[in-house]
Amino acid sequence: MEKTQFVSWFRSASPYIRIHRGRTFVVQVDGRTLRSSGFTSLVHDVALLTSLGIRLVLVYGARASIEDCLDEKQLASRYHQGIRITDPDTMEAVTSVAGRMLLELQAGLSMGLGNSPMSNAAIRVNTGNYVSAKPLGVIGGVDYQFTGAIRCTDADAIIHKLDKGEIVVLPPLGYSVTGEAYNLSALAMASEVAVALHADKLIYLMEEADLCALADGRQANQLNREDARELLSRADGHSDGYRYLKHALDACANGVQRAHLLNREEDGALLNELFTRDGAGLMITTSAYDVTRRANSDDIGAILDLINPHEQQGALVKRSREKLELEVDHFTILIRDGVIIGCVGLYPFPDDGMGEVACLVVHPDYQDAGHGNQLLDEVEKEAKRQDLDSLFVLTTRTQHWFLERGFSQASVESLPMAKQSLYNYQRNSKILVKNLK
Repeated sequence: MEKTQFVSWFRSASPYIRIHRGRTFVVQVDGRTLRSSGFTSLVHDVALLTSLGIRLVLVYGARASIEDCLDEKQLASRYHQGIRITDPDTMEAVTSVAGRMLLELQAGLSMGLGNSPMSNAAIRVNTGNYVSAKPLGVIGGVDYQFTGAIRCTDADAIIHKLDKGEIVVLPPLGYSVTGEAYNLSALAMASEVAVALHADKLIYLMEEADLCALADGRQANQLNREDARELLSRADGHSDGYRYLKHALDACANGVQRAHLLNREEDGALLNELFTRDGAGLMITTSAYDVTRRANSDDIGAILDLINPHEQQGALVKRSREKLELEVDHFTILIRDGVIIGCVGLYPFPDDGMGEVACLVVHPDYQDAGHGNQLLDEVEKEAKRQDLDSLFVLTTRTQHWFLERGFSQASVESLPMAKQSLYNYQRNSKILVKNLK
């Protein structure tokens, strides 16, 4: 990302940056990503996230590299029910590959970031025996030998490192109380570590083909847990996409708020998913959708409850119930779990190609979580559907909020003529305009 592009991106992403700062994300990357030309871009993205105060745990997989190593040694890969059987020779290959990849990953995260927006940034990397393991054992008469399962995660130790601003990197290995190392699934590790840390997000970087196959070729970008389970029931149970989705759902069922499946081959997918409205992949959320729709007469009472406190404080011009009844079709509402938590009005002036944004309100319990952005996005989309060229807003207290979202200060003369005649000079509202085309 060039520095000029970075400045533009940073301005548009600033509302999301405030939301994510201080939160914990667990990111799982496949070994193919670490060996690809996109690794440098991923390092830049990781550096940027860390600089923004986001706490990162990276879990890397080594499956493809282990396969290559076994082929070189002319050793056969053995699986049962999709799980690798790790005999002593295979375990030697696993530890060799995992160790080499750890060194490569640490070296990549330590390299200079010249010619990037994060030039001169320093990334501190930490790794250790934070995950203890136990043997998977004998299942259905099959001894998995050195294939293991997670016994527990030392979450306190990881959090201590994250508090110091370090990135924690975890290889797909776990260690037993008897001093043995076990081969672990990186997908399962990422999910279980995210649960142990009470992480805000679990992010998987996966193959584009697997992501497309999982979504049946459709570009869905958000699913609740029920819809994700239904999608899982239709997926090929032997596919990699199925495995990713299953572990994402397991994490969401155990307290992780969001899980994201992203195309590892898409440059900037990580940033686009976190800092843009439309995202870049498939998100599974533990809560029901935040639904926006056009308001109707049944919503008037709830809208009045939202805007009345702001009217009493003088931040909004008072609207009577009768006036709102006449104008309710201009309003869009935001609903969470059946409760109206936000509203916004759009009053078009089609002859002037302009629309007024009015009464943008979010309930106090749901503020600072991006809902205002969501409502403004809906207004902008509706204005474009009505072929309006620009939006304007009159505000006495939220000038900077709108400026941060692309509005510019303007004069009374820039308003539609019908609105100019109604401008209240005593109230002295700031006038802000945003071009949509």
